[in-house]
Amino acid sequence: MEDNHATKSKYEAALAKYNTTVNDEEVAKKVAEIKEKEVPKNDTKEIKKLLFSCIDLTTLRCEDNDKSVMEFVEKVNKFDNDYADLDNVASICVYPNFAEIVKDTLEVDNVGITCVAGSFPSAQTFIEVKIAEVAMAIMNGADEIDIVLPVGKFLCNDYEGISDEIGEIKESCKQHALKVILETGALKTGTNIKKASILSMYSGADFIKTSTGKQQPAATPEAAHVMCTAIKEYYEKTGRKIGFKPAGGINTVKDALTYYSIVKNILGEEWLNNKLFRLGTSRLANLLLSEIEGEEIKLF
Repeated sequence: MEDNHATKSKYEAALAKYNTTVNDEEVAKKVAEIKEKEVPKNDTKEIKKLLFSCIDLTTLRCEDNDKSVMEFVEKVNKFDNDYADLDNVASICVYPNFAEIVKDTLEVDNVGITCVAGSFPSAQTFIEVKIAEVAMAIMNGADEIDIVLPVGKFLCNDYEGISDEIGEIKESCKQHALKVILETGALKTGTNIKKASILSMYSGADFIKTSTGKQQPAATPEAAHVMCTAIKEYYEKTGRKIGFKPAGGINTVKDALTYYSIVKNILGEEWLNNKLFRLGTSRLANLLLSEIEGEEIKLF
């Protein structure tokens, strides 16, 4: 068994392979340039169709209940009937106690079930509880699991604790995709976001995600830029393709196009599909659908 110094050095060594010092002003300039030059070029109907198919349609309200979740899922079923020429959303994202309701109500192929788990949104409980919640969500029908990075541990430089926790939860997920939410608003700096991205990927994350949507600021283009850069560098060193998911505060079609443009600019066409790119939102669905169809639609 490794002693504490050896174990710690393993995670420090993983970070040392990357330049984790991020100049936030430089990132802001690069994002501004992408917004100015790339977003207008990507404002097309075909790209909006793709963006719609990348949505994790989300309901994470304290007032959610069996009936409201069933009605939420029925809207996805209805979309499949009413818009047969369009690809449906990527998944429906709910609390773990609703996984079975979604599974029993969903009548659509190729729409997954995502559950937030592991003491969402704070990640503050015992690791045994987190693992049990993840396992129960999967047992009840979840295809994908979204957990929150233990931000408190990260801010104390407890890289071993973070990595062990993500690794144990990934083991509980088995073949199911694990998305790790960095809660970038709490991490504050690009340097912290870069380090958290690398540690999450190193520890077994299949996706890294910006935010829970429960803390402000939520997703920002600047955080997305740093995360996508980390994904690119990690892929170049390991050959592993890690997905990216902005979530929280995606309120307009332009917001979605901005994230699309950042992914395209940094990661390229290979990432522009719902296997590697997701958008955590529900309000965006109607907005995208309205622009695709050329009339106001309030299905979701």
